[in-house]
Amino acid sequence: MTALDAYGDRAQEYASALGSLDAMAPQDIRRIETWAGQVDGPILDAGCGPGHWTAHLSALGHEARGVDPVSAFVEIARREHPGTEYCQGSFADLRQQRGTWGGILAWYSLIHLSPEQIPVVLTLLHGALRPGGHLLLGFFDGPRQETFDHAVAPAQFWPADRMGEMVQAAGFAVLDLERRQDPGAQPHAALTALRR
Repeated sequence: MTALDAYGDRAQEYASALGSLDAMAPQDIRRIETWAGQVDGPILDAGCGPGHWTAHLSALGHEARGVDPVSAFVEIARREHPGTEYCQGSFADLRQQRGTWGGILAWYSLIHLSPEQIPVVLTLLHGALRPGGHLLLGFFDGPRQETFDHAVAPAQFWPADRMGEMVQAAGFAVLDLERRQDPGAQPHAALTALRR
């Protein structure tokens, strides 16, 4: 079973557990709000899941759109957050969106990609941003790149510094890199970058 199939089967369960800001770490809410405040132009929430971050950014006055490859997530997002724009799509669709976005939020949406896919997707994210556009990644930090048994589907740990190197290789300037270990959670990393 692919990660998309697994999320499709468990979309409502996932949304009930993690589809609201109440379930998010306060530090992450502040980081995403602060990042969005620096973005000039529309924001893409790439891999938006049940849509809570997209809706929050829209409520703050940003022009935000959520995109997810899992149709069940898009249905939930549209139902729970009417008035916010959501559509089904994949990273490959970014090839037709060159220079479209002022900011792209990819919050834990790269975690199920194979190591070989990461550079390709980072290049697509770079191309879809306007010059000077902002990227924010959230991912699982680890001492080495390795697969682990995520609750829904196998996911990847990435050393934060290694992810930063790959982001730079895709044409970005890394602005900030945060590592954090919350009680009861996997190690977390967040990276902000600017399209050069």
